[in-house]
Amino acid sequence: MIQNKKLRSITAFGMSGAVVILALIFLVLPKQEYSEKENRYLEKFPVWKWETVKDGEFMSDISDYLSDHFPFRDFFVGLKTNVEMTLGKQELNDVYIAKDGYLIEEYQKPANTKRIAATMKSFYEKIKENDVETHLMLVPTASFIHADKLPEYAPLTSQMETASRIYEESGISAIDCSERLLQQADTDNLYYKTDHHWTTYGAYQGYLEFCRVKNLTPVALEDMTANRVTEEFYGTIYSKVNDYSRAGDEITIYINPADALTVHYMDTDEITDSLYNMEYLEKKDKYSLFLNNLHTLIEITNENAESEDVLVLIKDSYANSMVPFLTTHYRKIYVFDTRYYKQKPSEFIAEHKEVTDVLLLYNMNTLDTDTGIRGIY
Repeated sequence: MIQNKKLRSITAFGMSGAVVILALIFLVLPKQEYSEKENRYLEKFPVWKWETVKDGEFMSDISDYLSDHFPFRDFFVGLKTNVEMTLGKQELNDVYIAKDGYLIEEYQKPANTKRIAATMKSFYEKIKENDVETHLMLVPTASFIHADKLPEYAPLTSQMETASRIYEESGISAIDCSERLLQQADTDNLYYKTDHHWTTYGAYQGYLEFCRVKNLTPVALEDMTANRVTEEFYGTIYSKVNDYSRAGDEITIYINPADALTVHYMDTDEITDSLYNMEYLEKKDKYSLFLNNLHTLIEITNENAESEDVLVLIKDSYANSMVPFLTTHYRKIYVFDTRYYKQKPSEFIAEHKEVTDVLLLYNMNTLDTDTGIRGIY
């Protein structure tokens, strides 16, 4: 009895000591504003207001703050994920723990297909009177191309059924790269394992299909300079799963030595001769090295292009890694991110009579919620 009492006292003392030590560490350690691993801003200490105290919001915010800044938080979050995976869990935060080291986002059933198709049709109707050739490329994601890597219970996706409906209802000529990607699915190099984007090799497959439809002679990969710039890319899906023991992805970039580029970021007025910003290799968000992250409008001029044609590219971030292949064929490319561009691309096309081609390029996983779709016309 005495020994049990001593054991309980020692246990209580130890736990109390641990709580005190953790509290002291919490007070002493500097507080991070941003979590690189989770790719999000952490909660700030809430401002005291009587209204928020009365409705309970203040205490809820305090709880979130303490959770975000708990000592050794990354270790405990990673430990929780590893325990769940060890116990056989194959889905975390809408991400499948897939075969061959892949993390693959679940494809969410779209809710805005009709509106998206109508918006694209409106855009197409507005630019029809201009002498431009218009195409739409909707890129399937890893959950469709690598469906064989998903857990057996994962539902079959209907990505390309949705894409077909948008192609048909928008009236825009389709460039469907899904079959070409499926043919290359065994190469295991089309999508990053920790991120939702396709790799540069995946983007090259999309480019090949673009060239086939446009009757262009594609530049061969062996004629470009390939640089493996990192093997430590941890993307957006990695941040959702928090498996910190997972290996990073490689990023390879391609440069056409024949190109003579001037890249003008119109929103910041920055001018460079490269499609890549290598400073992002020092950050977690390494994919942003393509086209220097997010910009409303980019003007890319290639003095050595094989033609005088001019392309307007309206896109999401999937297109960023395909642009280095497209520059061979166009004297000038205007790249629009309509999430931030506040004017109307249709008016820009009408004002720039030199535009010969328009390409809309989006991936199927984020298409349904992409706010930029509403601004394309």
